[in-house]
Formats: sequence, C-alpha cells, structure tokens
Amino acid sequence: MTVISTKEFNANQEKYLDLAIKERVYIQREDYMFIVARAKEVKRKNYLEPDDDLRRAITTNELRESVHAHIDKLFAAK
Repeated sequence: MTVISTKEFNANQEKYLDLAIKERVYIQREDYMFIVARAKEVKRKNYLEPDDDLRRAITTNELRESVHAHIDKLFAAK
C-alpha cells in the first residue's frame, strides 16, 4: 500500500499506475482519499451486490418522518 499526494500523482502518473498493478495506491487530497486499483480487483472486491438489507433500506425522507413522529409522541406523553 502506498499513499501519495495529488501533486505527487500528477507528477508521476505512469509510475503510480504501474505500481497499482502490484499494490493499492491511495491518493490523498485534503479530507479525501482515492484508490487506484486494477479493474478486476475493484469489480471483484469493492462493490457489494444488492441484498436483503439494501432492499429493506429506507430513504432519508422516510427516516426524517419517522423520527419526527417519534419526537411528537414523546412530547405529547409529557
């Protein structure tokens, strides 16, 4: 694993793209980190297939409405 800055990556792109064939290369930019990896690795390891947990997920609006209803109940009870 190698961690580099965006400036270093821009200056030596070929070097780090070649290195990414053998190991992961992380490019750090302020509070963000980007991964340079082979397509086979990304496809195989880093993406999850939809499953039952994802199908049960709710939207942020549904969550907000539920939380507001719960808070209203708590205030009504006092």
